Amino acid sequence: MRTVVQRVKNASVVIDGKDKNEINKGLMVLCAFEEEDDLEKIKYVANKIVNLRIFSDDEDKLNLSLLDIKGDILIVSNFTLYGNCDKGRRPNFTRAAKPEISEKMYDGFVEEVKTYGLTVKTGKFGADMLVDIKNDGPVTVIVESK
Repeated sequence: MRTVVQRVKNASVVIDGKDKNEINKGLMVLCAFEEEDDLEKIKYVANKIVNLRIFSDDEDKLNLSLLDIKGDILIVSNFTLYGNCDKGRRPNFTRAAKPEISEKMYDGFVEEVKTYGLTVKTGKFGADMLVDIKNDGPVTVIVESK
């Protein structure tokens, strides 16, 4: 499992040109899955993300987590995170799990993050989505399963 995590002032996703989900201060998470990913890896990544100390405290040090600030989280599936650009000019996506596998893992990841009691918004797996973010910092990190 691979995620790109961005600290945001706000973010939104428009799904298929009509439905819109949006969050305020918190995290924007793009996520992708490999066929060998499982519930253990999903739980590890979810726990890591909600506990990342990437929000500033009163002394402007990165000491607070999403849980500490009671922030929101927007989760969007993005298989292109597994694009390999080593050869040629067209990315190779063979490491990304097939859609029927990825969708189950995406749903499991969203459900796992919800167990932390946060406001969780999502995109729609496989849909055409337009993501708008106001990256704060900017702070962007990659979190992967072991």
